[in-house]
Amino acid sequence: MTALPSLKQLQYFVALSEQINFTRAAEACFVTQSTLSAGLKELESVLGTQLVERNRQSVLITPTGIEIARRARSILAATKDLMALAGETHEAMSGHLRLGIIPTIAPFLLPLALPILRERYPALDLALREDLTANLLLRLEDGQLDFALIALPYATENLRVETLFNDDLWIVGRKDDPEIKAKAVVPTPALTDRLLLLEEGHCLRDHALYACGKSIHNGTKLIEATSLLTLIQMIESGFGIGLIPEMAVRSGLTASSTLVVRPMTKPSPMRTIALVARRSTFRHVELNALAEAFLQANVMGR
Repeated sequence: MTALPSLKQLQYFVALSEQINFTRAAEACFVTQSTLSAGLKELESVLGTQLVERNRQSVLITPTGIEIARRARSILAATKDLMALAGETHEAMSGHLRLGIIPTIAPFLLPLALPILRERYPALDLALREDLTANLLLRLEDGQLDFALIALPYATENLRVETLFNDDLWIVGRKDDPEIKAKAVVPTPALTDRLLLLEEGHCLRDHALYACGKSIHNGTKLIEATSLLTLIQMIESGFGIGLIPEMAVRSGLTASSTLVVRPMTKPSPMRTIALVARRSTFRHVELNALAEAFLQANVMGR
């Protein structure tokens, strides 16, 4: 029978891949450095490949090791889900639940959704983390989050995805801008060359580029903002135009005497709001309950 890696060996390797230091990795696993080193050598022996390049000055994870560390995180997260399922005795939507949410959704949907969740599920201890999509999905994969609320399209092949609703993207510019006087704006090259974007890492940046048929490699000089609020301020100051989610428009973010909001010509660009979880999750009731709350919050915001 073929020998398999142990969960403890995988834990040791994941810790080392994160700490890039044997001493700190051993401390994170509550073992001695010699125990951690021995476990890693056993793992390399079982797998038949080198995972770590070691010398006195540094630790380097090999290319194969990087991929194995990624898969090991998924295995450990799935194991935690298995243990939680076996020990699950509390009522659904009670106890601790960790939800990630991206910054272009959080300030607009949470103020409507949180009162619904508090009223329906008073025993729920909801921990929120706001971050970029890539960071949230890494934490989800590692078992540090139970669910994440993100915007599609985004690569979610290894996740369970519950699509909720579409969120149109609207053109926002100054009222004195002659190119957005029409009731439905045509995305001409002259207009889209003035497109302001969120900085790299925000999925809304990619959605805006796709909607306008632009590429970051097309030689166009792009101006970037760190948040939607900053983007709106830049538009007000005359730096250009922007594509803003409908939920942000409804929340009043674009309410200014100097700004105008217009839809683009059909097919209108949009993003899809989705709740994602690990495929191994056992918290199906919680997934459905959160989805219902966010759907109701979206209806309330219209």
